[in-house]
Amino acid sequence: MNKPILVIMAAGMGSRFGGLKQMAKVDEQGHVIMDFSLFDARRAGFEKAVCIIKPEMKEDFEALIGSRVRRFMELEYAFQNMNALPEGYAVPEGRIKPWGTTHAVLAAKDLIGDSPFAVINADDFYGKEAYEAIYAYLKEPHAKGEYAMVGYLLKNTVTDNGHVARGVCQVDGSDMLTGIQERLRIEKRNGGIAFTEDEGQTYTDLDPEDVVSMNFWGYMPDFLQEAQARFPAFLDENLPKNPLKCEYLVPRLTDDLIKEGKATVKVLHCGAKWHGVTYQQDMPELQQSIRDMKAAGLYPDYLWK
Repeated sequence: MNKPILVIMAAGMGSRFGGLKQMAKVDEQGHVIMDFSLFDARRAGFEKAVCIIKPEMKEDFEALIGSRVRRFMELEYAFQNMNALPEGYAVPEGRIKPWGTTHAVLAAKDLIGDSPFAVINADDFYGKEAYEAIYAYLKEPHAKGEYAMVGYLLKNTVTDNGHVARGVCQVDGSDMLTGIQERLRIEKRNGGIAFTEDEGQTYTDLDPEDVVSMNFWGYMPDFLQEAQARFPAFLDENLPKNPLKCEYLVPRLTDDLIKEGKATVKVLHCGAKWHGVTYQQDMPELQQSIRDMKAAGLYPDYLWK
């Protein structure tokens, strides 16, 4: 069995943050969030990572991360290209938005090969516990369609500075994921947490103890074949309705596979608080949290020495 690979989705535009948040320094030593992700992954057991980026970002990524990480683990780049579509399809005129997280993962298909793999966002600070849990799952033999997901409590994943998108999960008594509903605008409201689907005209309350997905998945390689085979059907359904913004999303595809009986997803519960930089205003809290974790001995001042 091949060793698990870490796949980092870093091609997003970071529009709400106001720039390429993947490049933003989060401590006095000049680390970015991905430094901590790779550091935690490496000490959990991962020996190889694939960063999915835009082609024009390669030089900056190599200078910022690749050049120092390569001494400790294998690192490769995959490129999410807007024009990488099935034969017979073309990018609609005026579209600038990438095709979503499933399309991003497909960009890394050849580099992943036949290995089990974990998928994460580049701009989320997941914590050591999450990497240990997903690596422990992926290093064991699993059949096709036997996947995993690190699940966080909703109350630990919201920001004070705006709204976030989360996959709200349904989990059975055996900690298996039975469904996931993408909520694209979740925010703190009136002392609780709620979501809206009509630009804030109406809100529906959510339980703060709900399990949510932070896009930290563990897959067998057959997921890539499913994603590739289903991409044309996704385009056929969604291009006529939303040609400029429709996205082929990992949680939605995973939910489809569960409902069709083609996949199971084990929920690996994580009680840690999520840290991220959805908005510029999130940065001071993240920086203080990192200082606190270093002071507690959870991380060294310099990760790659």
